[in-house]
Amino acid sequence: MIPLPLLFRGKVRDVYEVSGDLLLLLASDRVSAFDVVMKEPVPGKGRVLTQITAWWLDTHLSRLPHHLVSVRPDEIRRRLPALEGCDRCWEGRATLVRRTRPLPVECVVRGYLSGSAWKEYRESGTLAGESLPAGLVESDALVPAIFSPATKATDGHDENITFPQMAGIVGAELAERLRERSLDIYERGRAAAAARGIILADTKFEFGIAEDGELLLIDEVLTPDSSRFWPREHYRAGRAQPSLDKQPVRDYLDGLEGWDKQVPPPPLPARVVDAAAERYREVFRRLTGSELDGYAPPSFGGGGSR
Repeated sequence: MIPLPLLFRGKVRDVYEVSGDLLLLLASDRVSAFDVVMKEPVPGKGRVLTQITAWWLDTHLSRLPHHLVSVRPDEIRRRLPALEGCDRCWEGRATLVRRTRPLPVECVVRGYLSGSAWKEYRESGTLAGESLPAGLVESDALVPAIFSPATKATDGHDENITFPQMAGIVGAELAERLRERSLDIYERGRAAAAARGIILADTKFEFGIAEDGELLLIDEVLTPDSSRFWPREHYRAGRAQPSLDKQPVRDYLDGLEGWDKQVPPPPLPARVVDAAAERYREVFRRLTGSELDGYAPPSFGGGGSR
């Protein structure tokens, strides 16, 4: 158990109180599918989400204003002596961050027609309420990439909204800044992933306002839980694509008869859990060029944005 006050427990992340301006985020190994958290964890998943986020912010997004203060265990331990003695609870999965006021929207960028975007297009020929060209097929590239915001649901599915609807929630000026920044991050991420033989099909970002008014990127960044990563060697337009994420879990559950996708979830066989764990490790390995075990996380020098 983490000896800090628990502020919030999500499907994957736990948020702990540290001080007036700091929080501790803990990415667990919990895995959800169809908005239901499975009973069986996926070993190493929380470390992958934490370390991939830190890797992006240390490399291709190093000048981006963000809330991350530290992911290094030695730095976190020095700042939070209360964590001594329970290293196995958090080491490699914990992120010390600046506290912000999270904005109530998801900033989604889509470079390919997939998921809920494909569903909307099939039904109405639109994406986020905007018309798309006729004749597109599943997994077609969207050029240029499309900013497609969504509401942030605490329970159930996020709901796609139009840009004017988003502007009505956060204000027109801030909405423009969020769109511009999200598209910029996506393009940088897409180029970096392409160099590693990976297609970044789509992704979502969250932003928050710091106490001093600065707009910061928060939560996870370009991870397999917030993004669709497709191996380029398997890409074929006109069908769903294999993904470097929890797809083995979704595929197994989709093939079951009798489960209504409600709580309680069915048990996951060990082979499905192992396959999902390997997918997470593979995307980490392909993006960073390193193995998860033995990876040395970067130091951010105790600051957030740089």
